[in-house]
Amino acid sequence: MFDIIRHKGASAKADVLSGITVALALVPEAVAFAFVAGVEPMVGLYAAFIVGLVTATLGGRPGMISGATGAMAVVMVALVAEHGVQYLFAAVVLAGLFQISAGLFKLGKFIRMVPYPVMIGFVNGLAIVIFLAQLGQFKVDDGQGGLTWLGGTDLYLMLGLVALTMAIIHFLPKLTSAVPATLVAILAVTGMVFYGELDTRTVVDFVRTMSGNDNATLAGTLPTFSIPAVPFNWETLMIILPYSAILAAIGLIESLLTLTVIDEMTNTRGQGNRECVGQGVANVSCGFFGAMGGCAMIGQSMININSGGRGRLSGITAAIALLIFILFAAPFIELIPLAALVGVMFMVVLGTFEWASFRMINKVPRQDIFVIVLVTVVTVFTDLAIAVLVGVIVSALVFAWEHAKHITVTASDNDDGSKEYKLYGPLFFGSVANFLELFDANKDPEHVIIDFDQSRVADHSALEAIDTLAERYMKEGKQLHLRHLSPECRKLLRKAGDLVEVNLIEDPDYKVATDTLA
Repeated sequence: MFDIIRHKGASAKADVLSGITVALALVPEAVAFAFVAGVEPMVGLYAAFIVGLVTATLGGRPGMISGATGAMAVVMVALVAEHGVQYLFAAVVLAGLFQISAGLFKLGKFIRMVPYPVMIGFVNGLAIVIFLAQLGQFKVDDGQGGLTWLGGTDLYLMLGLVALTMAIIHFLPKLTSAVPATLVAILAVTGMVFYGELDTRTVVDFVRTMSGNDNATLAGTLPTFSIPAVPFNWETLMIILPYSAILAAIGLIESLLTLTVIDEMTNTRGQGNRECVGQGVANVSCGFFGAMGGCAMIGQSMININSGGRGRLSGITAAIALLIFILFAAPFIELIPLAALVGVMFMVVLGTFEWASFRMINKVPRQDIFVIVLVTVVTVFTDLAIAVLVGVIVSALVFAWEHAKHITVTASDNDDGSKEYKLYGPLFFGSVANFLELFDANKDPEHVIIDFDQSRVADHSALEAIDTLAERYMKEGKQLHLRHLSPECRKLLRKAGDLVEVNLIEDPDYKVATDTLA
């Protein structure tokens, strides 16, 4: 999975060149997400710089790129529209504190609960989202306050430049890997458009179209420290709290899933809890420096990894290069054709989408295919957090349903007249109904033994099922005995106290596996 890497080694040179490449691709993304959130372009650019720099320095995944993202921007728009940008900054600070707490309490490990089909659906959904986002670059101002699709010569020129960019990125590594193919493609297409005086839309055209200001520019100043100008009272907390919780959750889910994807790509292991803290510190910093906050960006991370960026230096370079563009090189960055950046992102789409998922259709269980498609669709039509949550819940329900059918018994009569049932399979909420149907209290002898050698009592529903079964035997004047329970099962029964009236058969010589790690 995700085997698209062209650069296997790591070096300072590769990190620096890759970082510069990523910085060029960050500009339109940050501007676009700022407009989605309803804030000024510089608020998005500052977020890309601050989040990128802090997470590259403190985060748990070298080589991963973070910045302003669409998943968080769509949550911010309602808060900004109703209460203003200062409340957004306050919400981002609180979201950052939530994320830091998640890292300190080591909640990052729970990303392991995301099943593999959900991961595939995640990357496929994001690939489609990235692709659909690029289609907006094929629209221009219609002069009536709206946008219309390109046509005629303008469309053909745009498509030609996109195709040229993709061709350079694909074929250049076959000749040399001395410099990132993506960087060469952007510079080559920019030079062709500038010196050839080709009439195609550039980054500054995009900024002016989005803002509606013909004089808009990417030039800016250093971000300055300021405390969000909001009342520090209970009412403010109640306003920002739900937004902060959602922003924190979305940011961590997208970041930790992206971390997992890059782990697989590079065959290395990131630190999830450290990444939570890094993301949190970055967002707290954003709130105090007038930025919109953000999280990991799978598209830019893929560009970085595939361009040779492996170390923290690549992310640091990307952030610093972006700041240099804002402060000193805005006129040059504004010349970059949108077609070049669209071509780069189309290559990201091709590399991100898990094409092998089509070959899985007849080779893996149908429920796994269903989860992949479900997560992909939900990611496209809602957002990442909901998609992952839905995928995990559906996967858990499928798992429970399948294991609920795997509980069986074998019965045998003992010399003393008792009857022994040997239970196979886990006893939990999903299997209790089948469990109760395995026994016949009316026909069984006075003493019945259930052997849990090959089973396990998992939850309170299982305890209730055992108690229900015991009551059935008691009504018939008979007694139920339990044998070979693991220490964890015995602990559950002790907690239940007199809620479960059964006889535990002690067997000190019997050894069972437990869930306790050495």
